[in-house]
Amino acid sequence: MTALPLRFSAEVSRAKAEGRPLVALESTIITHGMPYPQNLETARAVEAEVRASGAVPATIAVMSGAIHIGLDPAELEALAQAKGVMKLSRADLAVCLATGRTGATTVAATMICAHLAGIAVFATGGIGGVHRGAEDTFDISADLLELAATPVTVVAAGAKAILDLPKTLEVLETHGVPVIAFGQDDFPAFWSRSSGLKAPLRMDDSATIAAAHAMRARLGLPGGQLVANPIPPTAEIARDVITPVIEVALAEAAAQGISAKAVTPFLLQRIFELTEGRSLQANIALVLNNARLAAAIARDLRAQVQG
Repeated sequence: MTALPLRFSAEVSRAKAEGRPLVALESTIITHGMPYPQNLETARAVEAEVRASGAVPATIAVMSGAIHIGLDPAELEALAQAKGVMKLSRADLAVCLATGRTGATTVAATMICAHLAGIAVFATGGIGGVHRGAEDTFDISADLLELAATPVTVVAAGAKAILDLPKTLEVLETHGVPVIAFGQDDFPAFWSRSSGLKAPLRMDDSATIAAAHAMRARLGLPGGQLVANPIPPTAEIARDVITPVIEVALAEAAAQGISAKAVTPFLLQRIFELTEGRSLQANIALVLNNARLAAAIARDLRAQVQG
């Protein structure tokens, strides 16, 4: 049987050999989230935050026919400047590998690759979900089904606020995905600490989240956990401020007939413009915050396994 096309960076290989905690990081934030060189600076900052919090970062991307688990500095810089990069979810991953193209992993694809590499914890910005108007378009992110299928704990600032959050929570509940708000009862909404919706579950420390991850494995339950970590108060854009901006961006997307994978990048860019860059500053702050919590969960999970 042919070996899996996994290529570990030197740092990740050492961490695995030494039994150190690892945190997976996605790569679409690098290729589709912001321009160069800010994307590279942010990727380096997120990796540094994981290291400072006692874990080892593993940024995941597809390059030259292999799934790279961890990128060395030259690979990270090359990805940050690459053109025509595929945005990979479950449906695209094998095709990208087979054709030798460069691909950046979304939440779903990062979960798949992290699990193949034996990494149990993943930090991202926000997950995809049920798009507004999905009752007509059936536009639902593959991230939700991946959370139901792949045993990785995902730390995010909730779901992106451009989505239909009540329907997103309903789909997650239907598929048995634990949705855990960290340190509060409300489900966070990416740029805002509260969506106005109560989270199904609440946990206040990383060790309990790690224990719940391990318990799911012992019970033989499929899928992972969504840890909804609210954006730091100092970086928050309040819900009453961001909601009108989102409505304007959604109306423009509908008027221009933008659909499918093009919707989210368009909306995020317009919201960036309409908030004069404040949304991007908030995005960076919440990703760093998620990296810190993910590292703590990975450390606790490693300690529990070794203990």
